[in-house]
Amino acid sequence: MPKAGEDSKLKRFLFHNQSTAQTIAKNTFWLSFGEIFGRLLRVGLIFYAARVLGAAGYGVFSYMSSLAAILTVFSDMGVSAILIREGAKGEEFRKTYFATALFIKLIVILISFATIVLVAPRITTIPLPSTLVYAIGVLVVFDALRVFGNAVFRAEERMQFEAGTNILTQFIILIGGLYVLTFVPSPANLAIAYAIGSAIGLFLVVYLIKKYFRGIFKSFHRDLVKTILIAGWPIGVSSIFGGVLVNMDSIMIGWFLNAEQVGYYAAAQKPITFLYLLPAFIVGSLLPVMARYARDDKEKFRDIMERGLSMTILLAYPLVAGITLNAQKIISIVYGTEFISAAVPMIILSLTLLITFPGAVIMNAIFSFNRQKEMVPMWIVGTILNALLNLYLIPIMGIVGAAITSLTSQLVVVGVFWYKMRKISHFTILKRTFSIVKAHYQSWSILAPSSYSKTLH
Repeated sequence: MPKAGEDSKLKRFLFHNQSTAQTIAKNTFWLSFGEIFGRLLRVGLIFYAARVLGAAGYGVFSYMSSLAAILTVFSDMGVSAILIREGAKGEEFRKTYFATALFIKLIVILISFATIVLVAPRITTIPLPSTLVYAIGVLVVFDALRVFGNAVFRAEERMQFEAGTNILTQFIILIGGLYVLTFVPSPANLAIAYAIGSAIGLFLVVYLIKKYFRGIFKSFHRDLVKTILIAGWPIGVSSIFGGVLVNMDSIMIGWFLNAEQVGYYAAAQKPITFLYLLPAFIVGSLLPVMARYARDDKEKFRDIMERGLSMTILLAYPLVAGITLNAQKIISIVYGTEFISAAVPMIILSLTLLITFPGAVIMNAIFSFNRQKEMVPMWIVGTILNALLNLYLIPIMGIVGAAITSLTSQLVVVGVFWYKMRKISHFTILKRTFSIVKAHYQSWSILAPSSYSKTLH
C-alpha cells in the first residue's frame, strides 16, 4: 500500500496544477483516460445493441446517430476552441467569452434540432419513428451543450472534470441502454436512453461551472459575436467537413439502400472509428512541442514530426494486418454471423488507418504554423468527392462502394495535406521508421532468452 505522503503526492499530481510540465502531464492523463474509458463503455453497448436489434434495427439507429454526429459538430462552429484559447487568459476572459459564445451556440443548436426533426425523415427511404427522431434531436441539444461546457474545463486546465463528467455520462448511457435492450428493445428506446444519459451529464457540467451563469447577461458582449465567428470559422468548417467525411457514408447508404445495409456498414465502421482515437494520444503529447519549435527551431520541429509520423505508421500497420486477416472472425465474435456481410467493408476501411494515423500528425503540424485556413478548401473538396463517389458507387457496389469511397476521399485529402506540409518542412519518414524498427529489434534481442534469440538469427 502507498504511504500517506505518496498518496498525498499522487493526489496533488492528479487534481492540482503545480507547474507547466505537471499540468500538461495531468491533463493529458485525464483526457486520455476519460476518452478511452468513455468510448469503451459506449462501444460495448453498441456491439450489444447490434446483436439485440438485428441489422435492420441497428441500421435505423446508426443512420440517425450518424446524422446526429454531423449536426453536433456543426452546432459548435469552432466557438468552443475560441473559448478555450481566450478563456485560458483569465477568469474575466472566460466569463465574457462564455456568455457571448453561448449565445451563438444556442442559435446554432436550435438550427440543428430543427434539421433533425424536420429534414431527417424526408431524406431517406428508411421508416423513422417520430419518437426516435425527437429523441435524437434532444440528444444533439444535450451533447452540444455538454461539449461546450467541457470547453470551460479545458480553459481552466482542469481536464479531470471533463474526464469525470464524460465517464459518468457514458456509464449512465450504458446502464440505461442495457435496461432498454433487455426489457424494451427498440431503436427509439435506445435513443431515449442516450438522451437521458447525456442530460444527466449536462446537468453535472452546469453545476460545476455554475459561477459562469451568474451575471451572464452582463458578461455578454455583442461586439464579440463577430470576432468569435471570424476566429472560429476555419476550425468549425474543418471539424464539420471532417465529421461529414466519417458519417456521410451511412447517411447516403440510407438514401439508396435499406436499414439492414446501413447496419452492416455501421458494424464494419464502428471498430475502425474507435481506433481513430489512438493517434490522438501521440499527437496530444507532440503538439505543444511542435508548436514551440515551429517558431524557434525548424530542424528540431522536423525531427519531432518525423518521430511522430514513424510512430503512428508503425502503430497502424499491425492493426491493419490483424483486421485484414481476421475480419470475418472479428465480425462473428462481436456481432454474430448475421453481420458477416460487414467483413469486406471492414477490411477496406481498415486501410484508412494507414492514412488517418500519420494524417493526424500532419494536420497538427500545419496547425503548429498557424496555417489551418489552408486546410479548409481541401476539406470541402474531400466532402464533395465523397458525395460524388458515393452517388456513383453505392448503387453499383452497395456498402463495399461506400467503403472504397471513404478510403479514396481520405487518401486524397491527407495526400494534399502531406504535400503542403512537405513544402513547409521537407521531412522524410523511411529512414526514421527503419531506425525505430531496428532499435526495437535490438532491444528485443537483448531481452529475449538466448535460445530464442538464436532462432531469430
